[in-house]
Amino acid sequence: MRLGDDGHRALEEIARRRGVTRAEAARQAITAQRERRRTGLAAEVQALTGDRAYVEEVREVAALMEQLRGAW
Repeated sequence: MRLGDDGHRALEEIARRRGVTRAEAARQAITAQRERRRTGLAAEVQALTGDRAYVEEVREVAALMEQLRGAW
């Protein structure tokens, strides 16, 4: 991971506060970001699948794409 001076200082501060190495602090930060992304995506999927108009539109687009694809 490439960090500027501010990033290095922030990572050092996080590591010091948590009582871990800089490498472990970086790993924790990356893992937390991935979890936030997954949680956000899961919430978005749930919201979209609950929207009947959206689901119908997706089905229509998928059917149209299948028609346009034709036989290979």
